[in-house]
Amino acid sequence: MNLFRALIPCALQRSCWAGDERMTGRMGAAASNPAGEPHGLVGSRYAAGPYHSGMVASGISEPVAVVRERKKKATGFATLRKKFIRRRRSSKACDHGRVLRELVSDWGPLELGALLEEYEALAALKDLSVQAELARPPAATYKQDLSTLYDFKYCTDCDLVFRGVCFPVHRALLSARCPYFRDLLAGCPGYGARICLELRTPGVDVQMFSALLRYLYTGDICTHEGGVDVAVLRRLGDEFGTPNPLDHDLRYLLETGDYADAALVFTSDGGKNITVYSGQYSIYYLIPLTIHFNVLSGEEHTERVLHIPTRIVLDECVIPKRYARVLLHAVYLDTVDLSLILRGGGCGSNAGSLGEVQALTHTGRVGPSPLEEAMELYQIGRFLELDILSQGCEDLILEWLSLESMPSVLRWGAQPHGSAWVHRQAMHFLREEFQTVAQSPVLHQLDKGHLIAALHSHFLQASELEILQAVLKWGEQELIRRMEDREPNLLSHTAHSVTRKGVKKRDLSDVELREILSNLLPLVRMDHVLPAHSEVLGQAIRRGLVSTPPSHMLGDERDSQAARRANAWVRCGRSDGRLFVTPRLFAPYYEEVKVQLEDGLLRDAELARVRRARRPHDIPDTLYMVEDKPRAQGTAGVDVLAAALPGSNPTLKHYTMVQHII
Repeated sequence: MNLFRALIPCALQRSCWAGDERMTGRMGAAASNPAGEPHGLVGSRYAAGPYHSGMVASGISEPVAVVRERKKKATGFATLRKKFIRRRRSSKACDHGRVLRELVSDWGPLELGALLEEYEALAALKDLSVQAELARPPAATYKQDLSTLYDFKYCTDCDLVFRGVCFPVHRALLSARCPYFRDLLAGCPGYGARICLELRTPGVDVQMFSALLRYLYTGDICTHEGGVDVAVLRRLGDEFGTPNPLDHDLRYLLETGDYADAALVFTSDGGKNITVYSGQYSIYYLIPLTIHFNVLSGEEHTERVLHIPTRIVLDECVIPKRYARVLLHAVYLDTVDLSLILRGGGCGSNAGSLGEVQALTHTGRVGPSPLEEAMELYQIGRFLELDILSQGCEDLILEWLSLESMPSVLRWGAQPHGSAWVHRQAMHFLREEFQTVAQSPVLHQLDKGHLIAALHSHFLQASELEILQAVLKWGEQELIRRMEDREPNLLSHTAHSVTRKGVKKRDLSDVELREILSNLLPLVRMDHVLPAHSEVLGQAIRRGLVSTPPSHMLGDERDSQAARRANAWVRCGRSDGRLFVTPRLFAPYYEEVKVQLEDGLLRDAELARVRRARRPHDIPDTLYMVEDKPRAQGTAGVDVLAAALPGSNPTLKHYTMVQHII
């Protein structure tokens, strides 16, 4: 603050130029150039400064025009000053690494290692939890459906006879996939035609021919099956022609309607009004849908029931016809493309001006949002047991998941008709982005059940102080909402009168707030609120919102406050785990603990090395007591000196043992 007071007058003096010259040199974020002036000339006007230096040295008073100019410059510097003050205030936000370093400053390697083990175990558990939340049953692809269609011979319409073996097949599929079969089947029209064929390619047996048909159905060659000669298949390709990629041929059938023998029919008003979807599509590629309808009509009719052109009748109240193209593309190509939705008049049960006006009145939009359309299509896929459509919609919903859409996605996923998989991913998003959510208005849109589920998690990415602040903020907003419900609004269709006149914190009832937060505050791990003497925690205790203070504010007087705080974080404290609370796997804390432990171990290792270098041996050298002279020995070769010493001398025994140890 004093630095700015000293700099501003000096800067104002430097900005006093003769004539209409302006100050173009700016500081920091306020730097800018006049229009049309290159960046290299920004500070060039400061070079011509004889007049400036003389004026400052002589103390000449400035004219009135220059004083007005000084006020303009002061305004610019005041704005810059506010920016610096705002930046300095934002820097006062909780530095998670700093508060954790203060907590573990007096811990030993044993406590730090125990805390790191807790974090590592939680990290491994989180990896398993994320993988489990991402798991879902795989949806059958169109290749798998066509392979099933070939294996079980559903809804076939002609037979190929090769070497006495009958192969029931589907005319439309073979005609689209292979020019040879297109010409062959065109010469034998009609349902149930039996065609005998002979191949010019030598070496083709029944098993090889079956592998060829499976390749036309699935686009894959099963080389792992015995008896399949790839070279023979290549020669067959020369005779039959090389087919296009399977998805290319399926798209051709979908878009052209060639060889179609079925149509989707949408009914409304109890079946009185019937709308046939423009264009016909081969029913063979609707086989997941077809099998479903055949099962409903009876398993005994599953075989050839499509010998006449078939209409698939759908109730538009259940499946709106504007989703027909999206549904067919999902069945044919395993893709969910919402751009194919038919929009505009005549494409829905509430189409028309009246329906659009009602939708605009209730939601503020003419039609549903893409997110809502994906949710509705998901429910249609579940109804039709079309997993590829349901999972494609789940992926789209997850792709559009954001802070703004998260509350609605969470509420939809928790419904019986919603997606449990999407709900798990939205909860994971809430846990990972809780710091951002706590600072945004989205916090007030969350349901109490979602907050409880998030606070139960060990993987919530926020410090306990931030969690406590978020819970208090949510509770106060919920209390204001209750106050609005109790007091009628004076003017309808406007902001509530309670909100307009404002609600101060002293106007909120602590008793009612405690009742609202009775299920949430016990889930906040008060022992892990850092810093330990936070003002937010102190106010919550004084207001009676926190029934049980943290353990470091209680406990035995014989234990220091730092020891009681450590007992709440690690299991190896003197409390035998009675005060231990599992810490959340908050990433900044986890990383800081690893850094602190590594630094502590390095310091201890260096200190031990220095001590070993300076410390003398504990066992003194006593060899200096023995003179280095030749000893006289007897004729028997016995040391005379050693034999003359008495064996029971305790001093000698002591020195002998020392020499033995050395």
